[in-house]
Amino acid sequence: MPRIDLKNYIPALTGVRALAAYLVFISHYAYIFDGGMPHAIQRFFNEFHIGVTIFFVLSGFLIAFRYFDNFHLTGDWFKQYLKNRVARIYPMYFLLTGGAFIYYFFTREPVIVGKFPSAIGLFFMHITFVRGFFHELNFTGIGPGWSLTVEECFYFSAPIVFFIIKKYNKFYLQICSITAFGFLMVLIFRNVDWYGFFGNFTFMMLYTYFGRCFEFFVGIKLALYVRQHGVERTNGIRFTYIGFAGIFVCVAAMSRFTIPMGWSAGLHNPLGIVTNNYVLPIFIAMFFYGLITEGSNLRKVLANPFVELLGKSSYIFYLVHLGYMYNMIHHTFNWLNDQAFLLYDKWTLDWHSPFESDSLNLLYAFIVLNCISILLFKFIEEPLNHYIRRSNFLINKPTT
Repeated sequence: MPRIDLKNYIPALTGVRALAAYLVFISHYAYIFDGGMPHAIQRFFNEFHIGVTIFFVLSGFLIAFRYFDNFHLTGDWFKQYLKNRVARIYPMYFLLTGGAFIYYFFTREPVIVGKFPSAIGLFFMHITFVRGFFHELNFTGIGPGWSLTVEECFYFSAPIVFFIIKKYNKFYLQICSITAFGFLMVLIFRNVDWYGFFGNFTFMMLYTYFGRCFEFFVGIKLALYVRQHGVERTNGIRFTYIGFAGIFVCVAAMSRFTIPMGWSAGLHNPLGIVTNNYVLPIFIAMFFYGLITEGSNLRKVLANPFVELLGKSSYIFYLVHLGYMYNMIHHTFNWLNDQAFLLYDKWTLDWHSPFESDSLNLLYAFIVLNCISILLFKFIEEPLNHYIRRSNFLINKPTT
């Protein structure tokens, strides 16, 4: 099996992370354009949650590409593997989650804790990633952080998944088994009043690893295919643009599905679940395969150094774009808007405030959030990542 240097493809794949994070941002704030655009277009934007699916397929691809050929089911290997994962995910998540609960201490904003009686207890549920198994707690604290519970489940299971693939080649049987376990958990707990712990099938299919494992497995399959066949191709099929177009065909389809009562998007329709969890990942894999094997203009854009920087900081952007950080920015713009009109009144001027338009304020917030994310990445996330990897955390660093 030929060895391929993944470093050749990091820039474009890192740029994809920024694209995914921005799609999720649009999906969460599409309501701001309510009344200012046709309803069909707003529904289309509302389904840009597909950025999460892009993240999941990308995670499956990268973890398999990096570890499939050199994993060992030994204590030392697993400690080093977990050390790398903790260094990448945990420091900023812990700090930003702590910030959310400090914000709650001062503001008592109910969305941070939901209906949970203990803020301290919920904080520990967040930093241990278990809150992602509870429907009623899923969007508390750092709202987008629910997806990290899905990611962590994949990280912990990946070595076992790789072992079964290598030893028994039972690829799709694993998908069926993992999803069946999720269904079993819902059947057991759906009538238990425990903050929605595996409370219903829609929640399980869309917000847990048991429902979304296929997305990671598609990424794994792509990584193994690229490792086996390399990046040289003789056909002229434009997988980049076929995959990219297919992604937004899926978005258009979900925007046409009826939204079930109590939910917020066509994603939650049974057909939306099938489209998002099983059809969309295949187009995303085609898109990635094109980025890896083709010199397209889109690859050049995503590999641009500035876009790469946005991609590197997109993890932070994803965590802060919804919740207390955005709320503080939004409140600041409202205050600036009031101050501007007070100044105009003092000067007897009939001017427009630069902060009176919700759509413009959203653009300002997008820019500010990116600046914050880049600064946090450069001065906190990246240094902590390197420090943990060089430390003796979990396993002593090798001596030279």
